[in-house]
Amino acid sequence: MGKIRKNYSASFKGKVALEAVKKEKTISQLSSEYGVHSNQINQWRKRLLEELPDIFSKKRQKKEKDTEELQAELYQQIGQLKVELDWLKKKSKLLS
Repeated sequence: MGKIRKNYSASFKGKVALEAVKKEKTISQLSSEYGVHSNQINQWRKRLLEELPDIFSKKRQKKEKDTEELQAELYQQIGQLKVELDWLKKKSKLLS
């Protein structure tokens, strides 16, 4: 029988990881309280601590801007391809 994977929301992961960082409760206590394996909590905590400095960095802002620009370009290309496809469909009906 296979293992069942649980998917947790980003806000839930952040909440649990933040509590782990605070160290007001042990990882075992958090594990029992939230029903998440202690190894998973440690991974979330580690990731939070690694990525925290980037929240305020220029590199993160540039990466987000680049992502937005790429997304806008891709939407533009999709629109252009739809126009071309519609044109080709109309032409193929005329030739049939």
